[in-house]
Amino acid sequence: MIKIICDSISDLPIEIIEKYNIDIVPLTVIFDNKEYLAGETLTTKEFYKILRDTDIMPKTSQATYVQFKSAFEKYDENTEIIYIAGSSTASGTYQSSMLAKNDGHDNVSIFDTQNLSIGSALFVIKACEMVENGCSVEEIILSLEKLKNDVEVVFSVDTLEYLKMGGRISSTKAALGNLLSIKPILEVKDGLVVQKSQVRGKKQIYSTLAKTIVEKFGKDLKSRTIIIGCGDNIEDLEIMKESLEKEAEISNVYFVNIGCVVCSHSGPGVMGISCI
Repeated sequence: MIKIICDSISDLPIEIIEKYNIDIVPLTVIFDNKEYLAGETLTTKEFYKILRDTDIMPKTSQATYVQFKSAFEKYDENTEIIYIAGSSTASGTYQSSMLAKNDGHDNVSIFDTQNLSIGSALFVIKACEMVENGCSVEEIILSLEKLKNDVEVVFSVDTLEYLKMGGRISSTKAALGNLLSIKPILEVKDGLVVQKSQVRGKKQIYSTLAKTIVEKFGKDLKSRTIIIGCGDNIEDLEIMKESLEKEAEISNVYFVNIGCVVCSHSGPGVMGISCI
């Protein structure tokens, strides 16, 4: 038996979590010195509301050795565990899992996606599909490694205020950007979020994200797995899908609410797309 575990850096479609019974190790979200477990003691809906209702930016803290030790000990040595980690460059969560694995858990294999949110979620989906198809742990890890260069993740935010509050851009740049309706196009590169480009106006976000995916994979995306994610801006999901359908042929598309870990930095009004 092979068991797939991930962490709350990955934002998975609920149907995938339920279908494959995936265990998720939560990171900690800190609001005004009060700690919550992302997705457990604080739902994404509650998180969005707090973000909208306060001017305090949350912080996140890595999942701990104790959490991973507990997660691994749920299964006996006859169960092979694959833990699929959110980027080790962005979080110390991966290191916590390594400490727990090296403390007597030889049945655990760990894969570092070097990705985030709906990007790292793609690796979890692929791993689950390979387990379902009877692949071994070694085959799954090798396949996931080969897929690292075949992933595209791009997203944007509806306001620069949260990036300013988090210290990622200056107040002057945020004020000017909001005045001119400048929206950054962001991507995950080498395990971290970096700016790829920028557009003027929210409407340009959808077409730019869609065209970025098509530039990498071409117009025929029917065999690809795609995730479209948002924060509390649910109405934007269908617009994003329609924009992608104008640029490409699609089939296997999932929708998710991007969780506490990423939105702690981006704010609740985020829109992203990933493809593998």
